[in-house]
Amino acid sequence: MNQIAIVRDPLYLKHSNGPMHPEGPERLLTIDRMLSGFPFRDQLVDIPPRDATFAELERIHEQSYIRRIEKTRESSFTVLDPDTSATSDSYAAAIRAAGGAIEAAEAVLSGRFPAAFAFVRPPGHHAEAGRAMGFCLFNNVAIAAAYALEAHSLKRVLIADWDVHHGNGTMHSFYHTDEVLYFSVHQYPHYPGTGRIDEIGGGAGRGFTVNVPLAGGQGDEDYLYVFREVLLPIAREYAPELILVSAGFDTHLNDPLAGMGMTGGAYGRLTALLQELAGGCCPGRIALTLEGGYDRTALSDGVASVLIRLIHGHEGARAGGQAEPESPAGTGAHVQADTRQVVQEVRRVLAPFWRGL
Repeated sequence: MNQIAIVRDPLYLKHSNGPMHPEGPERLLTIDRMLSGFPFRDQLVDIPPRDATFAELERIHEQSYIRRIEKTRESSFTVLDPDTSATSDSYAAAIRAAGGAIEAAEAVLSGRFPAAFAFVRPPGHHAEAGRAMGFCLFNNVAIAAAYALEAHSLKRVLIADWDVHHGNGTMHSFYHTDEVLYFSVHQYPHYPGTGRIDEIGGGAGRGFTVNVPLAGGQGDEDYLYVFREVLLPIAREYAPELILVSAGFDTHLNDPLAGMGMTGGAYGRLTALLQELAGGCCPGRIALTLEGGYDRTALSDGVASVLIRLIHGHEGARAGGQAEPESPAGTGAHVQADTRQVVQEVRRVLAPFWRGL
């Protein structure tokens, strides 16, 4: 069994988008309750987060924008966009969320742990260089990737984003570089409206943005099929030195903000595919950061499934009594025709850049 680093902090609970908002502190409290009874709790090692520095934020965000979010400390409540707000505690929570993602990456880059999971909020993958949106203030995963490139002199980082919403901010952060391979499978058309197949990067980054837009209703087999037919062939050729995951759990069939059909155990199976990839290129080195997920039971079940896989590897399907069916799921036997068509088009568009396609 593997010991896995986890990042938590009470400060993350102090950020608020206002009453009755779906992205509230209860999301993390639900995960905490699950962890208190988690059957492999002794394999999870809490590591402390830290605050991201201004210089670390500035690798992704504009100086003026960072100062604008910092200024929200002066007001009890600040509306940043129709979906996103801040309280006087939100800036402190946001810089510690970014720092938590950095520390999760550092935990695996240092070799102390094979994998880490940062349970942070506010989430991050919608945050643009100069704009808060989609419940996000600072782009946690992008900041962690930029840190890894700078502090560890990495040349190839993979960001796999399985949140139901496209990570527009993350994509735009690395759109013109080949130092980050950004992969997103998401519901489209859906918020935020980005993530088309033909958005493949520009300049030196052309071919290093991979978008798989799905119409909705896709389930476990569809997602596994996308990973096997698109992500894995490209990522094996790319050979990342670090794998970061924007881990959203709003693709679950019970999530109120989306229209996908995944079950809790499927997140563990996606994780297993990433573990297999990591074992062949960067040994281990997977750091996940929490993004969306707004049904609390689905969020708890999905996180547990991921942690079991990280701890047990391929034995995770049977660990803890959480059975997860294997073959033929993800091999194409139960994949929707719409999914096949999208995958075929993605492979056609990206084939000039990747021999494996």
